[in-house]
Amino acid sequence: MENDWEKKLTPEEYRVLREKGTEKPFSGTYNNHFKDGIYYCKGCDQQLFNSSMKFESSCGWPSFDNEIEGNKINKNPDSSFGMIRTEITCSNCNSHLGHIFNDGPTKTNLRYCVNSISINFKAK
Repeated sequence: MENDWEKKLTPEEYRVLREKGTEKPFSGTYNNHFKDGIYYCKGCDQQLFNSSMKFESSCGWPSFDNEIEGNKINKNPDSSFGMIRTEITCSNCNSHLGHIFNDGPTKTNLRYCVNSISINFKAK
């Protein structure tokens, strides 16, 4: 099955989505992207975030304060790199998206910190 992912994704997409890598901060396509539409999982095209959920966090990665309803995102404990964090993955294909933090500036107090390379955008 992983062989199928290697055929479908670029080497960098594979590193992030399947091997739980992280893209360099401030390098992603959607970091400063604020158009109206929907963000989808690059692995399986499942809807994840609405553009109204996106905010400027200045952290170097696209940030959202909520997710589309319907349990589209799994939250998993992550103790890699000597930190305790919560990893977020697509509930459909288990692709790594990023991490979620409780330090957001909006009413939800959440910051879904997402790798641009793990998502696609479709304008409304």
